[in-house]
Amino acid sequence: MIPSMLESGWRIDRIESCRLMGERWRDIGCNARKGRHGKSMPLDLVRISIAGQTGFGWSAISRTQAEAWIGTEVKDLFTPEGRVKPAYYGIEYPLLDWLGHMLNQPVYALFDIGEGNNVGSPPIVPCYDATIYFDDLHLDDDAEAVEWMQMKALEGWQAGHRAFKIKVGRGARHMPMYRGMKRDIEIIKGFRKALGPDAQIMIDANNSYNLNLTKEVLGATADVNITFIEEPFYEDPILYEDLKQWMDKQGLHVMIADGEGLTVAPSIVSWAKNGLIDILQFDIRFHGFNKLLRLGDELRGTIVKQAPHNYGGPYGNYASCHVATALERFLTIEWDEVRVPGLEAPGYAIVEGKVHVPAAAGFGLHLDDSHFVKSVQEQGWSVQSLK
Repeated sequence: MIPSMLESGWRIDRIESCRLMGERWRDIGCNARKGRHGKSMPLDLVRISIAGQTGFGWSAISRTQAEAWIGTEVKDLFTPEGRVKPAYYGIEYPLLDWLGHMLNQPVYALFDIGEGNNVGSPPIVPCYDATIYFDDLHLDDDAEAVEWMQMKALEGWQAGHRAFKIKVGRGARHMPMYRGMKRDIEIIKGFRKALGPDAQIMIDANNSYNLNLTKEVLGATADVNITFIEEPFYEDPILYEDLKQWMDKQGLHVMIADGEGLTVAPSIVSWAKNGLIDILQFDIRFHGFNKLLRLGDELRGTIVKQAPHNYGGPYGNYASCHVATALERFLTIEWDEVRVPGLEAPGYAIVEGKVHVPAAAGFGLHLDDSHFVKSVQEQGWSVQSLK
């Protein structure tokens, strides 16, 4: 049906935008670089109208960009395979949602590579709790800090999570270096003790370690069986090669994850293909859905995994579920739980560490029309065709 749509003559009739304010399910502390993240989280949404059907999704476009795109024909927006053309990546999420509704199919079904993907259809996708930051800095005693953070882990367990990413790097800014590293180590061990042997534990240093600190932390936590370490230090193939060789000698099987910052995107893909990085984490929003599809094409047949970065945007939780079916080695979703008034996700559920995805049209999300229209009128914008 995609080719016939391309000949339909349908055009973008209206584009509306506003920011909805959401709230995280718990207060979020510091990471190695930044201060407290808090609970408030904005979500920028854009809704498009084409041929009487709407589609909505995350977008950061300006009103000026939207005005230039009013009247654009569908044939200029999509390829025959249903992928959004690069010129319109700025509205790829509302466009894909629209396409799914027009075809009465979930987005994941449009790009499902069948037996090649590892999440099934409908997707049941592994995820992890991404909201465990430095919530312990108010405590001077390390033992009390470990207990406090264990409580945070168990909150995530009660919410259905079975995989947990711990922010580390307290000694980079918020604590003296070696004392902060010691607390990092004790908290990692404390998570394993609290969660038992089967939970997955990952750590994220936000580039705050160097090579030797990384080795010290991984060596001290060898019995924890860490799944991956994310951004241990700023991207450097020489240091990654050294770390890989050291882990091999130590018998450690910790994967290296990187790519969220995109500072060296072309190089980092090459490093991954050469075995220096195990997991690529390009961002689900700012790198984007269709670029992840293209990266998936490039990585097909390799052993490189993808686990898109998602922190800071609730829409990415759901978008990641749909891109998973198109990627040969999709690993896991970075789940950032945020409740947004006016936006509902019926059918999405985290059960025993995996997201069950509804077989609903588009991205399967419901937008309260009255709430959205009021928000557009109060602090957003709307542009439409004059014809």
